[in-house]
Amino acid sequence: MESKNDLLEVRKERYRPQFHYSPQSNWMNDPNGMVYFKGEYHLFYQYHPNSTKWGPMHWGHAVSEDLIHWEELQIAMAPDENGMIFSGCAVIDWENTSGLFPDEPGMVAIFTHADTYPDSDRPRQRQSIAYSVDQGRTWVKYKGNPVLMDDSITDFRDPKVFWHNETGHWVMVVAAGDHVRLYQSNNLIKWEFLSSFGENEGSHDGVWECPDLFSLSIEGTNKRKWAMIVSIGENENIPFGSRTQYFIGDFDGTHFVNDHDHDTEIWFDYGRDNYASVMFSNMKEHRRVSMGWMSNWNYANDVPTSTWRSSMTIPRVLSLVETENGLRINQQPVREVHKLRVDTHTVEQREIDSEEYLLPDSFGERSIEIVAEFEINSAEKCGLKVLKSEHEETIVGYDVDNKQVYVDRRCSGDSYFHKTFSSIERAPIKISDKKFKLHIFVDRSSVEVFANGGEAVITNLVFPKTDGSDVLVFAEDGAVKLNDLKIFHLKSIW
Repeated sequence: MESKNDLLEVRKERYRPQFHYSPQSNWMNDPNGMVYFKGEYHLFYQYHPNSTKWGPMHWGHAVSEDLIHWEELQIAMAPDENGMIFSGCAVIDWENTSGLFPDEPGMVAIFTHADTYPDSDRPRQRQSIAYSVDQGRTWVKYKGNPVLMDDSITDFRDPKVFWHNETGHWVMVVAAGDHVRLYQSNNLIKWEFLSSFGENEGSHDGVWECPDLFSLSIEGTNKRKWAMIVSIGENENIPFGSRTQYFIGDFDGTHFVNDHDHDTEIWFDYGRDNYASVMFSNMKEHRRVSMGWMSNWNYANDVPTSTWRSSMTIPRVLSLVETENGLRINQQPVREVHKLRVDTHTVEQREIDSEEYLLPDSFGERSIEIVAEFEINSAEKCGLKVLKSEHEETIVGYDVDNKQVYVDRRCSGDSYFHKTFSSIERAPIKISDKKFKLHIFVDRSSVEVFANGGEAVITNLVFPKTDGSDVLVFAEDGAVKLNDLKIFHLKSIW
């Protein structure tokens, strides 16, 4: 691993995230195999160790005791005779259902082997397993790999596996082009088809990828429902690029049934840079915690970083809340991020009818957390401008007439590396009592917005070319009351 001096040099890189996980060097994309075991959170991920662009996929590996500070370990799995190591998951085989752990429980990774059919350029994707008896430090690939294949499906990848208590078997949900397929197993090795879902459900703007299926508690009740997350790959005809949708419904161990009309589209994140988000398995306290790849397939290979490419989102706790449109997923940053707070700036309640510098003597930092509450009076728009310098800014605001929270990164810095990067993202938010809340995390190359307590989330990359760190509050075409504002400087995890 890198020396302390090397890590300090990494920390100085212009766009290097200071409180998000990123590999010390080279390319990273989808999170894989996220699991909690024996006091450690494991983050595996798609990794190319020889380039800052996508290439032959390995599984990178990092561990953490708190979901915030990560130690990068050696590569977990590399391509072999069955192909590259595409996305997948990891589970703990507590009862030795696989027969691989005669002494004590261990970790099983279920992943996609990717190559081409013999004498053909047609992609071949098959599901395989590997196991570890030393807490994920070394892996043995099962000698009978692959364990699941279907020659009729070209895009057949990204398995997510969980134990279903009610039926007493393992369930796998795997992407299959324009839908997902569900399988069951008693031993993680022999799999039987259960059902399919999604051929005519939700958005089909791109190929379906990285599914997850899990239950969530409904806030304020003792009830639970099932959620299915599905990521959608980029489509050259869709400027937004890749994104993630979800469905709410019921799962009986065989079939997932969507509660909504088949053409209903519900977005997990309204920003452009939260992809392949899946849950940690085996979580203590039974929290559902997600983490996503903070990039977009439209421009992931082209972002203006130097020795590395890509980072992960802040880990988020998920729950279900009842809204006027039905049940929706609520997202909150994990509480562990609070330990990074080192300085606080508080702004007293005041009326705002124009732009106003809040921190003329700011921290001089570009890694901050902002908690704010506005009370709408006559303003048509209001909010905050962050990473502000003379010519650059990222705007996080609320559009009163359209009832939308938005992030405008058109003047955020470098956006010339791809034609679709300069953009405004919007999410619907209906406020009550004229009050609107923002919880914002600003890092050196990202802005994550949790609006109204996590009712809507917008995650966007930004690449400021200057070191601007000013924060402004603004109101347009009228006045707004700033009820509360706190800005925290967040210390680096490096």
